Amino acid sequence: MNCRHCHAPLTRRFLDLGAAPPSNAYLSEAALSAPETWYPLRVLYCDSCWLVQAEDYAAHDELFSADYAYFSSMSASWLSHARRYAKAMIDRFGLTTGSQVVEIASNDGYLLQYFRDAGIGHLGVEPTHATAEAARKIGIETTEAFFGRDLARQLVEWGRSADLTAANNVLAHVPDINDFVGGFAILLKQDGVATFEFPHLLRLIRENQFDTVYHEHFSYLSLTAVDSIFRANGLSIFDVEALPTHGGSLRVFAQRSDTGQHPSTGAPEAMLADEAAGGIRDHGLYDGFQQVAEAVKNDFLSFLLKARAEGRSVAAYGAAAKGNTMLNFAGIRPDLLPFVVDRSPMKLGRFMPGSRIPIVAEDAIRAARPDYVVILPWNIADEIMAQLPYIRDWGGQFVTAVPKLDIR
Repeated sequence: MNCRHCHAPLTRRFLDLGAAPPSNAYLSEAALSAPETWYPLRVLYCDSCWLVQAEDYAAHDELFSADYAYFSSMSASWLSHARRYAKAMIDRFGLTTGSQVVEIASNDGYLLQYFRDAGIGHLGVEPTHATAEAARKIGIETTEAFFGRDLARQLVEWGRSADLTAANNVLAHVPDINDFVGGFAILLKQDGVATFEFPHLLRLIRENQFDTVYHEHFSYLSLTAVDSIFRANGLSIFDVEALPTHGGSLRVFAQRSDTGQHPSTGAPEAMLADEAAGGIRDHGLYDGFQQVAEAVKNDFLSFLLKARAEGRSVAAYGAAAKGNTMLNFAGIRPDLLPFVVDRSPMKLGRFMPGSRIPIVAEDAIRAARPDYVVILPWNIADEIMAQLPYIRDWGGQFVTAVPKLDIR
C-alpha cells in the first residue's frame, strides 16, 4: 500500500486491532441469524509526510450507507459547540444575509440550523440519506453526495461558491484526501475561509485514545500532515485552535493559496513546533503504541471479569463507534456486558456490531440498577454522568476505560 497523500510506500505499523465489522454497522434482530463481514483493522504511518492511515479494506459507500446511525444532534454538548462556532464565525468574518456557508458532512443539520436562524445563506453536503432527510425536515437544504473536486465544480456552477465552509470531523473519514481537500480550493470564493475540525493525533497518542481507531477513519491527523496535504492541494493555513472536543481536537482555518489575504496568526507555526518537539517526525512516537493499546484493553477486560466473579452487575451507556472498537478488540460479549443504553432512535432495538450486545432505552438502567455503568463515549463522560445522577441512589458507579481505567 502507498500513502494516500504523497504515494510513498507504507512499511511502518502504528496499530493492529485485529479485525472488526464497520463500527456503525448496527444489526437488526433479523441480521443476528446472518454472518457479519469483518475487516482487518490495521493502521500504518508514512515516514515521508507523516500521515497516519488505515489499510484499505472496506468501501467508502459501505461505511456511510443510507441508514447511517450517527446523528450529531443527539449530543447536547456538541450542539452547544456548534452554536458557539456559528456565532464566532459570524462575528470574526463579518458574515451577513448575503453570505454563503457550506458545510461538508452536514449530518442532520446540527450546525447549519444556527446559520439559518441568523438569516445567512447555507447549504449542507451529506452523503448519508437518513441524516440528510433529518436535516431537510428542519429546513436545511442538503445535497446528498460525497464531496470532492467534481462536486465542488458543480456547486460553483450552481452559484453556491462559499464565503465559509465547515468540515467537522470528516477530514479523517475520506479515502481520497487529496481530492477532498482540493474541492475546498475550488468551492471557496477568492476571500473565503475553510475551517476543519478533527481529533489531534498527538492527543490520541499521549492519552491512549486507541478506541478512536475504526474503519470509518481512513486517516489520523497531525497539523504536520495536514499542512502538507493542504499546501499540495491549493490551501494555506493561517490559524489553528486547540479544542477539547472528541478527546482533543484541532480547528484549522485555511484559505485559497492563490487569493487568500488573511495573515498567519502565528498559531500554526507554534503548533508545528510543538508537534516537532513532541516527536511527530520520530519513529519512536508511533512504534510503541501497540503495547499501550493492549494494556488499556487488558485492564478493561480484567475489570469486567472481576465484576462478574464478584457477582456485580454491569451495563454500558452510549452505543458509540469508539465503544465498538473497544468491545471487539477485547472480545467482549453479552455475558460480560448485557446491554448498552443509547438515546438515538436509529440505534434502539438494534445490536452492537461484532459483540452483538443489545441496544436499549434508558429505562433499562433504572430497571436493572447496575453496580457499574460503563461510559463508552468517554469524551462526553461528564455530560452522561449529569444525565444519570440517579444511579448514585443505589450506590452505582461510573466507569471509563480510556485513557486508563477509572471508576468513580
